[in-house]
Amino acid sequence: MKVHPTAIIDSGAKVHSSCEIGPYCVIGSEVELGEGCRLVSHVAIEGPTKIGADNRFFPFCSIGMAPQDLTYAGEPTRLEIGDHNEIREFVTISRGTVKGGGLTRVGRHILVMAYTHIAHDCVIGDHVILANAATLGGHVTVGEWAQVGALCPVHHFVRIGAHSFIGGGTTVTRDVLPFSKTSASRDARAYGMNVIGLERRGFSQERIRKIHHAYKVLLASKLNTSQALERLKSEPERGEDVETLIKFIEQSERGVIK
Repeated sequence: MKVHPTAIIDSGAKVHSSCEIGPYCVIGSEVELGEGCRLVSHVAIEGPTKIGADNRFFPFCSIGMAPQDLTYAGEPTRLEIGDHNEIREFVTISRGTVKGGGLTRVGRHILVMAYTHIAHDCVIGDHVILANAATLGGHVTVGEWAQVGALCPVHHFVRIGAHSFIGGGTTVTRDVLPFSKTSASRDARAYGMNVIGLERRGFSQERIRKIHHAYKVLLASKLNTSQALERLKSEPERGEDVETLIKFIEQSERGVIK
């Protein structure tokens, strides 16, 4: 087994000889690591936790820690993680609670991106993707092949159906249908130009005036984006900043916020 000299492995842990344990990792008692697992560095794992084969844990993730539940009184609850998972930086996965059945379970072939939280008693199916800072409350069930977008808080006891997709920034308080696309409304809009920022960066009043005029054409006229661009391009002496604005819009592949 390849173990960095700064790593600490409790004598009660069962770590397969093919595992790689990087710098400053801490593996507690009642932890079982299967074949080919790699802990990059600064990974903390407590037990009882059973982890399958070929899992990768990235720096500063905390696995199998006590549940964040005020009723937890130190009972020997468990975490089980399957095979071929990738657990990225600062992920937290808690053990279960007695009232929730005592087990948090994570399946196989799952990507858990940075800052994600999987709370006590969650059940995560195979091939799931949890994007950055997805936050699962206790007792959440995620069906196979589901994808939860970045910055999505999921209320405890919610079920997320198999093969569903949840858009980033969606607050999930009820069950998500299998096979569905679910997303919060996206009403972001542009509220004009960043005048104060431009002044602080030394833009002259003439440069600001030209940009402000371009924004009025784009945002305050009754022209659609294509018509607004044609009007701006037809105006003489529009200046380099307006040219940059026009080029930015023309090269947009996803459309611009107006």
